Amino acid sequence: MIAASLPDVRGSIVRGAPLAPLTWFRVGGPAEVLFLPADEEDLATFLRELDSEIPVTPVGVGSNLLVRDGGVRGVTIRMGSRLGRIEILGDAMIRAGAAALASRVAESAADAGIAGLEFLRGIPGTIGGVLAMNAGCYGSVVSEVLSSAVALDRSGSRIRLLPAEMGFSYRYCRASEGKIFLGAVFQGRPELPDAVRDRMRSLLGRRETSQPVRSRTGGSTFRNPGGRPGAGSDGGDLQDSAWRLIDAAGCRGLERGGASVSKQHANFLINRGDATAADLESLGEDIRRRVFARTGIRLTWEIRRIGESVGNG
Repeated sequence: MIAASLPDVRGSIVRGAPLAPLTWFRVGGPAEVLFLPADEEDLATFLRELDSEIPVTPVGVGSNLLVRDGGVRGVTIRMGSRLGRIEILGDAMIRAGAAALASRVAESAADAGIAGLEFLRGIPGTIGGVLAMNAGCYGSVVSEVLSSAVALDRSGSRIRLLPAEMGFSYRYCRASEGKIFLGAVFQGRPELPDAVRDRMRSLLGRRETSQPVRSRTGGSTFRNPGGRPGAGSDGGDLQDSAWRLIDAAGCRGLERGGASVSKQHANFLINRGDATAADLESLGEDIRRRVFARTGIRLTWEIRRIGESVGNG
């Protein structure tokens, strides 16, 4: 248990805060402590004064997150609107805070006549999360449009990172380990706003028809084994696409407790209303076993799983 004394803050600290309502799956246990910083300075001071032995877990809007039923030990940090500002810069560049929704960044870029960031409209997460997992869709990834990022380390020190220092690979960013992103600057290219919006609408249409966007889900469950960020329900070879491997293993529509595999897109898990985190994770592990038994390929989780299972000490 965290001692009664925590650093003084201007934001909010809540002990035992429910985390399920903060995730798209709507499952999971509470945070031992949830910290909502007032701004960057508040967060930096908190990290600097917090006991270094206390674990810290940053979360965004919970779109690609599974919180286990036993909850999350230590301090869970969720940033608010003051850390989500979006600013149009010169030379087709845009700055966005870590709490800004990727979709809002894409829309702001389109309004400003900045092309190249349309794919962000199809990513249901925040800029902090987008950076942490090198998110992408339909053939584009964040590492290709990033100009620079800013983060705090565990001691509260501010660090500026260039793309070459981020350690990007498919759905991974080495720089996210032990750091909390504050924001980033993205580089696009000038183009007429109507043309940018047209492409964005086309991308959204593809997403609506191929993914269960109105269900309680967490986005793509597993990484594509071939490391192809563009592989989806509309393309990709069997060995490259997680959804094809899952489908071929007979897992589409598979159920476990209140959880199921989407019938619309086999790489999505669904909370049908009464699932637990254990239902979802167990179903995911069953999929991994079935795919491995059929193909010899071990799927890797793309959904971030945090916290303790019920019964863990």
